[in-house]
Amino acid sequence: MLRLTVPSGVRFCDGYTRREVLQIGATGALGLSLPHLLRQRASATSRQRARARSVVILFLSGGPSHLDTFDMKPEAPEEIRGTFRPVRTKVPGLQICEHFPRTARLADKLVVIRSLHHTTGNHPAASYWMMTGSPIARPAPQSVTLSREDRPHLGSVLAKLLGPRRLGLPAYVTVPELISPVGPPRPGQHAGFLGAAYDPYRVESDPSLPGYTPGELRLAPDLDPGRLQARQTLLQAVNRQTSSLADNDAVAGFDPYFAQAFDLITSPTTQAAFDIEQEPVAVRDRYGRHTFGQSVLLARRLIEAGVRLVQVNWVRHDNGKGGQGYDSHRDHLAWCEKELFPPTDAAFAALLEDLEARGLLQETLVVLMGEFGRTPRFNNNGGRDHWPQCFTVVLAGGGLPGGVVYGASDRIGAFPTAQPVTPQDLFATIYHLLGLNCETLIYDQQGRPYHLAQGQPITALL
Repeated sequence: MLRLTVPSGVRFCDGYTRREVLQIGATGALGLSLPHLLRQRASATSRQRARARSVVILFLSGGPSHLDTFDMKPEAPEEIRGTFRPVRTKVPGLQICEHFPRTARLADKLVVIRSLHHTTGNHPAASYWMMTGSPIARPAPQSVTLSREDRPHLGSVLAKLLGPRRLGLPAYVTVPELISPVGPPRPGQHAGFLGAAYDPYRVESDPSLPGYTPGELRLAPDLDPGRLQARQTLLQAVNRQTSSLADNDAVAGFDPYFAQAFDLITSPTTQAAFDIEQEPVAVRDRYGRHTFGQSVLLARRLIEAGVRLVQVNWVRHDNGKGGQGYDSHRDHLAWCEKELFPPTDAAFAALLEDLEARGLLQETLVVLMGEFGRTPRFNNNGGRDHWPQCFTVVLAGGGLPGGVVYGASDRIGAFPTAQPVTPQDLFATIYHLLGLNCETLIYDQQGRPYHLAQGQPITALL
């Protein structure tokens, strides 16, 4: 009889070592189940050396055109390339759009990935994929709103596994509002099955306007600190009485959610971090006196104070504030030149400059992305339509090397031709930079395990 001998250090195709397989077989009768072993292993391998401590996501809602920004095709016919011209940067082989002049001067700080791709041109589903790292499981008619059945946003995962970098601050913040251009907030923007305790702190206010307010952080006029402390004491007593119901979802999320709320309201550090009026006029001008610019400036203040992840959303409302945003189905070139590119260039460049000047860029990963790209060819309205088959994501900081172009698209920017990258791979790379193993397990409300990411880190960038 042929016997297969496996050395103790060799891993099987499912990732388990011989020792672990024998452990399952030898101790199953004693109560060590496979899920228990998975938990043990995930706990032991969840942390590795972290290069990044914080993340800023600049989400260009609607889907920016890679062909008109960071993957231009100047040799293609005009119906493909448009009228924008590329400009050289200090990085050989990297040209970007003339309407990003400040970003061009910082090209040596950038990692430009030109080969992202996925399979959905639906805004809600694509946004979910790019914010959670996984395709949405719900069918299309149901996948347009937030749900506790969904996977958590990257920020919520970090809130659970790492928490804020400074006590008294939220771990995950969205500025200035959730993405909801035509109705309720789209899926993928909160903690999903992790529960309300790890939802983002939502500013829901435009920091570029005189009436900006950090929202719930401000005490009501009739609620002084003494009364607030009394309410906190009462809450603690209620929690002690209901501790026996900890397996109930509503109760389980109650204590950490409200405890965090009390910490935020009573923390001077938190109050100061959200107070954008403390910034000098010249700094505010450098970011741009518009919603996106001031939101990115607020993100920098929050990261500097100790927030783990801030997502800045490009505001757009069909027939309302922000208009079509980056979803430029009509008048694409004029809209990009006047409304989209100048604010994005100013805010992105100012953020990188400030993080570097403060010694924070190497420990802060900045991600500039949307849910997909735009079609290589213009439509009959002078717009570009949805194109998930190939698009660009730009990274900076977080321990990554600068001045790198990774991947390539074909001559019209339609499909990747080298080093294709999925959203799952992007998330695996981000988790690796943060010191988290993508095989680490998180659990939904029913105790079912999920890996952080199902892709592979981009080793060439690590």
